[in-house]
Formats: sequence, structure tokens, C-alpha cells
Amino acid sequence: MSSGGNTGRPSVAPRLEVLAAAVLFSTGGAAIKACAFDGLRIASLRSGIAALALPLLLGAARRGWTRPRTWLVGAAYAATLVLFVTSTKLTTAANAIFLQSSAPLWILVLAPWLLAERFRARDLGFLAAAAAGLTALFAGTAPASATAPDPATGNLLALAAGVSWALTVMGLRRLERAGEGEGLAAAAAGNLLAFVAVLPWAWPIPAGRTTDWLVLGWLGVFQIGLAYLFLTRGLRGIPALEASLLLLVEPVLNPLWTWLAHGENPGGWSLAGGAVVLGAVAARAFVESRARPPTAHPPGTTA
Repeated sequence: MSSGGNTGRPSVAPRLEVLAAAVLFSTGGAAIKACAFDGLRIASLRSGIAALALPLLLGAARRGWTRPRTWLVGAAYAATLVLFVTSTKLTTAANAIFLQSSAPLWILVLAPWLLAERFRARDLGFLAAAAAGLTALFAGTAPASATAPDPATGNLLALAAGVSWALTVMGLRRLERAGEGEGLAAAAAGNLLAFVAVLPWAWPIPAGRTTDWLVLGWLGVFQIGLAYLFLTRGLRGIPALEASLLLLVEPVLNPLWTWLAHGENPGGWSLAGGAVVLGAVAARAFVESRARPPTAHPPGTTA
């Protein structure tokens, strides 16, 4: 996904497109909990549908499939997709998305080894804030409930999703540096890998309710496919910092939709911890935008 200069469209259009992508991404928590299938079945079928939708909606997703690096990045993204869905089925939607949003923390830790990027003194403040937020998220884990039957396990899976998403973002950076495409092929490949890898645990596929299949269609076509269409179009017309901040709408709205649809209350500690993590991510995005050229992949893009 590239973030070029002005495309000639009104300046509000790309902002609305990125915002639309964030809103579509944010429906994942409520939709996943609305489907009666277990987490692995949802993860496999959602990604299978998305693997078909992405190349149909985005021409760039049809190019670059033969490059080995595309599949390496796709594997990291596939792990993120599966971990996000399974964690959302087990813990609160708020904890699942907030813990996945810790990806910039893991990028800071891993980038010196994987991308040869230096760790700087100013990063210590971000690390401290992110660590405090993560501590609050784990300390304030709510008791098991109908929509979050195993929050402790779900929290660990969501934290792992943050690590795998960090690896995905770093892989996308490597693809850009090597001039090997925009990463959309990696997104499509990741969905295909997630579908195939988890299919043995998803089989046999139950008949389910009509509602379950409508939800799966929404997740694959709209929550992933159409969201990426809006995102790739919007990123061409606004700076990466602004895109990063607009994409933070996703983790803010995700728990709201889940509360409205399912009455799920994540608790004060989780909301406070999430606010600290998201605030730290926003602050670091602002600092980074002043210190280096904008990147084409804002860290807010999600599963």
C-alpha cells in the first residue's frame, strides 16, 4: 500500500476513505462474537472469503504472488488473522484489539535486529507507557462471561497477535525497501494461508444458521476486502501520520460496537489500559513523523 502525494481529489475524500476503512475494521469484534462457529472455523472461513475478495477488489493484490518474501510476510499476517479471531472469541473485544494494538512496542524491540533500526532514548518513554497500559489490561481482566468465556487465554493470544502484527508491519517495510510491491499481495496470501492452515481444525464445516454465514460474508468481503480498498485509496492522498491517527478510530469503536450488539463490558481497567496504549501509539506516531520521512504502512492497520 502506498501513500503518494496529492491525487487531485478533494482533500476530504482520502480522509473519509481511511476513516471508512477504520470503521469497517472496527466491526470485527462484534461480528466475530455474533457468529456461533468456534474461533478456528471463523478464522479459516473468514480468511477464505477474504482471499477471494481481495484480488477481485484490488488489482495490486493479484501481483507479486511468486515472490518468496510475499509469502513470508503473508505467513506473519496469517498468524495475526487467526490469533485475532480466536482471542476475540475468548476474551473481551476491547482486550483483543487493545493488546493487538501493542504492535509498535514489539516493533521497537525487534526492529534493531530485523531492520537494523537504532533504538533511541526517546523510545524509552513510549515503552514505559505501553508497558503500563499492558499491565493494566492484564491486571483488570474481567471474569469469564458468555461473550468472553476464557479471558486469560484470550489475552495471551491477543498479545501474540500484537507480536505477529509487528512482524507483518516490519515485513511490509522490507518489501517496500526491496521495491517488491505494495503489500496487498502479502495480505491476500496471508488470508489464503490462514484459510488453508486452519481448515483441518475447521472441518467438518457445520451447516450453521443463515446469520452465521451472513456474518462470515461480512467479515471476509467488507471487514477485510472493502476496508483494504478504502485504505489503499485513502493512503495515496494523506500523510502517514494522519492515516495512523485516523486508523486509531478502529480500536476505539471496536469495543463500542461489541457493547451495543452484545452488552459486553470490558471494565474500567481494560479501558484505562487501552487508552494508555493507544495514547502512546498516537504520541509516538506524531514524534516519528517529525523525525523521519513518512512510511507507507501506518501501524494502525489491523487484522
